[in-house]
Amino acid sequence: MAIADLPEAPRAPKKPVTRSHHGRDFVDDYEWLREKESPEVIAHLEAENAYTELTTRHLEGLRQTIFDEIKGRVQETDLGVATREGSYWYYSRTAEGKQYGIQCRLPIDGPDDWTPPTIEAGVPAEGEQVIFDGNIEAEGHDFFSLGSFDVSPDGRLLAFGVDLEGDERYTLRIRDLVTGTDLRDEIRETAPGATFDGSGRYLFYPTVDESWRPDTIWRHEVGSTGDDVSIFHEADDRYWIGIGLTRSRQYLVIEAGSKITSETWILDASDPTGEFRVVWPRREGIEYEVDHAIVDGSDRLLVLHNEGAVGFELVDVPADDPASTTDRRVVLPHRADRRLESVDAFAGHLLIDFRADGLSQIGIVPLPGDNSGFGALEVLAFDEALFTAGWAGNPEFTQATARYVLSSFVTPTTIADLEVATGERRILKQQVVLGDYDAADYEQSREWATAADGTRVPISLVWKRDAVTLGTPSPVHLYGYGSYEHSIDPAFSVARLSLLDRGVVFAVAHVRGGGEMGREWYENGKTLTKRNTFTDFVAVADHLIAEGRTTPAQLVAEGGSAGGLLMGAVANLAPDRFAAILAAVPFVDALTSILDPDLPLTVIEWDEWGDPLHNPEVYDYMATYTPYENVADDASGYPKILAVTSLNDTRVLYVEPAKWVARLRDAGAPASMKIEMQAGHGGVSGRYESWRERAFEIAWLLEVLGLAGDMSAPDAAVSAASASSGS
Repeated sequence: MAIADLPEAPRAPKKPVTRSHHGRDFVDDYEWLREKESPEVIAHLEAENAYTELTTRHLEGLRQTIFDEIKGRVQETDLGVATREGSYWYYSRTAEGKQYGIQCRLPIDGPDDWTPPTIEAGVPAEGEQVIFDGNIEAEGHDFFSLGSFDVSPDGRLLAFGVDLEGDERYTLRIRDLVTGTDLRDEIRETAPGATFDGSGRYLFYPTVDESWRPDTIWRHEVGSTGDDVSIFHEADDRYWIGIGLTRSRQYLVIEAGSKITSETWILDASDPTGEFRVVWPRREGIEYEVDHAIVDGSDRLLVLHNEGAVGFELVDVPADDPASTTDRRVVLPHRADRRLESVDAFAGHLLIDFRADGLSQIGIVPLPGDNSGFGALEVLAFDEALFTAGWAGNPEFTQATARYVLSSFVTPTTIADLEVATGERRILKQQVVLGDYDAADYEQSREWATAADGTRVPISLVWKRDAVTLGTPSPVHLYGYGSYEHSIDPAFSVARLSLLDRGVVFAVAHVRGGGEMGREWYENGKTLTKRNTFTDFVAVADHLIAEGRTTPAQLVAEGGSAGGLLMGAVANLAPDRFAAILAAVPFVDALTSILDPDLPLTVIEWDEWGDPLHNPEVYDYMATYTPYENVADDASGYPKILAVTSLNDTRVLYVEPAKWVARLRDAGAPASMKIEMQAGHGGVSGRYESWRERAFEIAWLLEVLGLAGDMSAPDAAVSAASASSGS
C-alpha cells in the first residue's frame, strides 16, 4: 500500500488529568481511555482495529499462507500420552476441524499396569470414556477457557471451571462421570485450582477479591446447596493462595505466597473438616515449598527453601514436628552454581527440577528404603547443546516410572518414561511435524553479549542452515521477557518454522530479571535494578549487530506482558537498533498501574517492581523507565510498533497499550494496535484462532523484514532476503 493511500490513523482526544505523588506531577492526556464501558472508548478501540485491518489488508494472502503452513505442519487429529491416575489412564484427543481438546480415559488392566495403552489417533479405543469435550462445552460462545479440572480419587466425579468471557473468573461445576450428568452444584466467580479431598466428599476451591487476588479457600460438600465454609482467608494483599493434595494423598496443603515470602499449612487428609496447621511461620524474604515423603517408614516433609541459600536448599523434617532443628537433614545443599526449583516425592524416589549452566535440568534422588535415608542426586544427561527438560505427568505415588518432557529449538516436544530402577528410557511420543521437517536442517547455538557493567548475557539462537549464510547479515527476530524469575528456555515451535524457513534467525535474549542464570540473575533485574533488563536486551542487539549477525534494518523484537514493558522500554532507549517491535499485552503504563492498589495484582506486584505509592525513591526510579511516560517528544525515528491486546485482560488492562499507542502516534511514531474484543490475557481461545492470530503477527514481522511481497513459498522469500542483504 502506497503512503498516499494510507487511511487516517485514529487520534485519541487529549483530556489531560494530573497525577500527583511525592510532589511530582505527571500530566496524562489519555487516562480517559480506562473507562471500559464508555461508548467513546469502545468506538476508539474499534477505530484502532479498523485502522490496523486497513493498513495490513494487503498481507491477507500472506497471513492465509502462514496459517496454512502452521495448520499443515500440525497433526490435527492427534492424542496425548496416557497418564495413569487411580484406576484409569487419562489422555486428551484433538480432532481435525475442532478448536478444543477432548478429555478421555480408559480403565487400567490391574494394579501392576504401568505401561500406557496403545491408542490410535481418531479411533475410539475399546472401553474409552469421553469425560469432557471442550468443543461441546464451547458451543454458542465466542470465548471458552477451562480452569479447574480435577477428578475425585475414586474416579466418579469431575470438577471443572469454565470462563466464557476471558476475565479469568470461572463457574465451577461437578459432573458425575458414571451418569454423565452435572450435579446441582454450581459455584460462580472462582479462581482455578479446585481440588477434591481424599474421600471425594469435599471440594476445596479458591475465590478472588476485587483485585483478582486469590484470597480465600472454601470447603464445599459435594451435592450440597448450603453455604460453603471459608477455611482460610489471606488478609495481606501481597499474598496469593492455593490448595492441593499431596501425591501421597495424606495431606491437604494450602500455600500462601508473595513474590518474596511464602507460608504453607497442612491438614491430614483423613480429617478434611479439621484445622490446618502451619509448617513454618512466614518470615519476610523466606520462600519455601513442601511435599510429603515416606523415608525409611517415617512420615517426613521435604522443604525446599532459600533461608541462607540463594539457590535454595532441600531439607527433610518430621511431618509431626516440622519446626524441629534436631531432627532435620539436608538432602540437597545449596550450591552457588545451581538453582533448585522443585521437588516431587514418590514411594521410592524424589524427582528434582533445577537450573544450571543457563538450562533447565532434571535429576533423581533414590530412596533406598534400607534406613540409609536419601541417595545421591543422579542428573539426566541429554546430547543437545540447548534443551529444555522437566518432569511432568507423574501423579501416582507408587509408580516405578518417571515421565519427563524434552524439547529444544530443533527437537519437537518429546515425552519419555524413565524406569527408575534400571535407568532405561523409553520414548512414548514425539510431537509430529507434518511435511518435510528434518531437525538436521536447523542449527542452534549459544552466544554471549557483554552488558555495560561487564555482565555476560546469554543468547540462544536457531536458524535454518541452507537459508542463512553465516558471516552475512541476516534478518533476526529477537525475543525477550526478563521478569518474575521466569525463564524463556529453548523450546520447539511449529509456527516459528514459517520464519526460519524464510531465512529469519530466531534469538532469545536471556536478560536479567528472568531466571535463566539462577536466583541472583533475577534479583539483579527487579525493583531498583530493573533497568538492567532493558540495557541487557540492548546489549544483545548490539552484540548481534557487531558480530555481523544482522543490521538494525533487519532486526525485529518481540515480547509479551512484562516482556511488553521490555519492548516499550527499549523503543525509548534504543529506537535506532530495531526495524520493528511487536508487543503483546504489553505492561507499558507500569507506573500508573503500580500506583493504584485497587487495580488487579498491584499490591502483590510491589515485591517485584517496588512500591512507588509509598516510596519516592521507587517512584522516581520507575518514572525513568516506564514506557508510556518516556516516549520521546519526537518519536518519528522509532521503529514500527504493533501492540496486540485483549479487552477482557485482567492481568494487563487493555488501557495500557491503548494509551501507549495514542501517545506514540501523537509523537510521530509509526504505531498501531490490534485488540481482541472477546479475549483475555492469553489472547483468543481455540487452536485455529490462535494460529490465525500468530499468522497475523508473523506476516507483519515479515513485511517489516522485506520478506512479504507476493511470495507464498519460503524458498522464494529466502532468495529475496539474500538479494536484499547483498549476498
